[in-house]
Amino acid sequence: MAQKTDPSASAPAEEPAWKQRAVERSTKAAKLRAEQRVERFLDAAQSIITEKNTTDFTVQEVVDRSRQSLRSFYQHFDGKHELLLALFEDALRKSAAQIRAAAAGRSDPLERLRVAVELLFELSRPDPSAKRPLFTDFAPQLLVSHPAEVRIAHAPLLTLFTELTTEAEAAGRLREGVRPRRAAALVMQTVMFVAQSNGVSDDEGAHPLDAAEVWDFCASGLARA
Repeated sequence: MAQKTDPSASAPAEEPAWKQRAVERSTKAAKLRAEQRVERFLDAAQSIITEKNTTDFTVQEVVDRSRQSLRSFYQHFDGKHELLLALFEDALRKSAAQIRAAAAGRSDPLERLRVAVELLFELSRPDPSAKRPLFTDFAPQLLVSHPAEVRIAHAPLLTLFTELTTEAEAAGRLREGVRPRRAAALVMQTVMFVAQSNGVSDDEGAHPLDAAEVWDFCASGLARA
């Protein structure tokens, strides 16, 4: 006759609550320290880019400026490319937050979309007085070499424009047949491309486009007549 066994006898004992709390506290502390180290590397790289007005720097320069170790750098980044990508993603995330805040001040959904389009245009324009080599030097190279990473970096902007387009559609402000996410992607890419290539012409007398013209063009394909 088979002996009955007590299931609880073979089950692993549950860790005491104090031990779970201790481990969680330790994990949180380690995570915070890692985040602080990463921020110091990013701040150091950004300050070097601002000073030099170029992304042409070495990892060692970033390490020296951050007053951290090379070993610590490679614990958090695969190399210079990943560091630049982190800066690029962070810049686009901040741009999305800035546009969202500006658009939130308008009650009409179509007006919110207009504000977003015009501000994105202004933020994307080449400005000789602004030191933004991440966008003028690094981004074009990234678009060719790592298109998947570019899509990920632009995700916050696409999410924002999709939300704004969806709100305008729900309010009956868009023409029939507009698909919010696809329309958002088309508008966002059109605005950024036009802004970045604005003024590049063989005709020296050409007048560069402005934000209002770009919005008029986008609105003609979106808004209900």
